[in-house]
Amino acid sequence: MSSSFFIKKNANPKLTKKGKSTSAPKRKGEDGKTNKAKSKKYNEEISSDSEAESSTLLKKRQANEEIVYEETPQEKKLRLAKLYLEQLKEEEKNKAEDESFETDLIAGRLQEEVLEQKGKLQRLVAKDIIAPEASEIRVLRGHKLPITCLVIAPDDKCIFSAAKDCSIIKWDVESGRKLHTIHGGRKGTEERHVGHTAHILCMTISSDGKYLATGDMNKLIMIWEADTCKHLYKFVGHKGPLSGLSFRRGTHDLYSASHDRSVKVWNVDEKAYVETLFGHQDAITGLDSLSRERCVTAGGRDGTVRVWKIAEESQLVFHGHEGSIDCIQLINEEHMITGADDGSVSLWSVNKKKPLCTVKQAHGCHGDLGLEQPHWVASVAALQNSDTVASGSHNSQVNVWKCGPSYRGLELLFSVPMPEVFEFWSVLGGWSRTGAQVGTMVETKRSQKRDLYYSSEEKTF
Repeated sequence: MSSSFFIKKNANPKLTKKGKSTSAPKRKGEDGKTNKAKSKKYNEEISSDSEAESSTLLKKRQANEEIVYEETPQEKKLRLAKLYLEQLKEEEKNKAEDESFETDLIAGRLQEEVLEQKGKLQRLVAKDIIAPEASEIRVLRGHKLPITCLVIAPDDKCIFSAAKDCSIIKWDVESGRKLHTIHGGRKGTEERHVGHTAHILCMTISSDGKYLATGDMNKLIMIWEADTCKHLYKFVGHKGPLSGLSFRRGTHDLYSASHDRSVKVWNVDEKAYVETLFGHQDAITGLDSLSRERCVTAGGRDGTVRVWKIAEESQLVFHGHEGSIDCIQLINEEHMITGADDGSVSLWSVNKKKPLCTVKQAHGCHGDLGLEQPHWVASVAALQNSDTVASGSHNSQVNVWKCGPSYRGLELLFSVPMPEVFEFWSVLGGWSRTGAQVGTMVETKRSQKRDLYYSSEEKTF
């Protein structure tokens, strides 16, 4: 009995040794669940330790940062003072650069003004001017008879045109619409009609845009308020039709030329006649002036160009064209351009008795072979103080020319064909530091349309 007892007791270790358990069998999932729970508990304990460590490190870093950035009031004042000094240095540097730039601009302007006063300023803009496309040409209609003259307001916003119907129309450049019309009167109504009753032949506007002056075949000069087109008064004194008018720039002194071969000086502010200048031997066909107390005239068939020095009471006489000199325009105080019925265009200097340059047959010829005649030049215009001039002829062409150095040459840039024969045109030019606005106004002659043709291009140079 005892031996059986010992045998049973020895059997249990064998089972234990082999890894077998005497307890009831466990389900498969129970052991895995227990392991997962233990693993989760273990991971949670590690995570808790990591967070505690991170919190400790963060507190240490914050403490270090507080130690690094903590400064005394005196150190703070010193830091702010240094920052303020740096800002002052930067501002002074920028100010010095701006002042240097402004000084250069002022010096450039003063140099231009000196050259302009001496008549030697020549802005090189011809290289930036291009021929207008046909689609860019605008047509303005309003007059009932051929247009004879026009002027452009100093601000380049308005155009005044006059015609053989004795009317004056004020146009808006941007929109092309009529702003105001001064209607002409019939012959014999001079006493009661306010305005012209004969063909208007010439027109000018003061440099400040205040006064508009017009001259007609009845030997009258009408003065108008340009803004409102209100008639102010009229000057009487010439013994022949008016052929030229010009305001001296910067003043309200008015110069007038007539077929009576004389030039008269008027003061519009005082409504007064000043003096008469004599010298031409034939009807004067053109007149122009700039800032100096002088004017230039073309003498038509007498073949002369004259510079009238009014303050000195003297005149300079120039000869050059073979035919009648029909038009004249100042480029600057020292140089001018003329056109003649022999088809030539000439550049002049007031210091030379002969032209500096002459282009013969500037607009070509017409007629049968062997009997060709040049197209006569009916009008000239200049972009003042630049190297660009233009001429118009009865071949319905506008030729734009580039002046050579010192105005000793003329190079044709391009021609603009017009649909009708014309006799007058003007240049629109508004100067700025960034660019120039260039365009033409053309009026037709011998046409039933009586149109104004306008083209404008804006260039930066």
